[in-house]
Amino acid sequence: MGKQVFINLPVADLAKSTSFFEALGFSRNPQFTGGGAGCITISDSAFVMLCPHAKFREFTPKAICDTSKAVEMLLNLTCESREEVDSLVAKAIAAGGSTYDKPEDFGFMYAHGFVVPDGHGWGLFHMYAAPSQE
Repeated sequence: MGKQVFINLPVADLAKSTSFFEALGFSRNPQFTGGGAGCITISDSAFVMLCPHAKFREFTPKAICDTSKAVEMLLNLTCESREEVDSLVAKAIAAGGSTYDKPEDFGFMYAHGFVVPDGHGWGLFHMYAAPSQE
């Protein structure tokens, strides 16, 4: 089996956060949901563990970042197309998220992003196919 990534995020409201990710088209993973946390499947190898603050504190002695004042990390997710990037941002905004920038086309990559209600930022990007080397 290949490596899998589990991203643990502190959340204020587990049900609200779960609903947000389901509104984006991701599914709840019952295999890893329970014990006060929820698991969202992003892909076959990437999962988001939604942990209420009390549960998250069981994993670290450090304070939880106040995402209204600071960024603890940047999460990025590849998309199959520009349309998928735009669609996910639109779904995120409709589900209660926000965005702080406009889409950007860098010539080799199209990017945009959203911020979930708990303040965690997600960058989305579609990489264009590299030109053939004939």
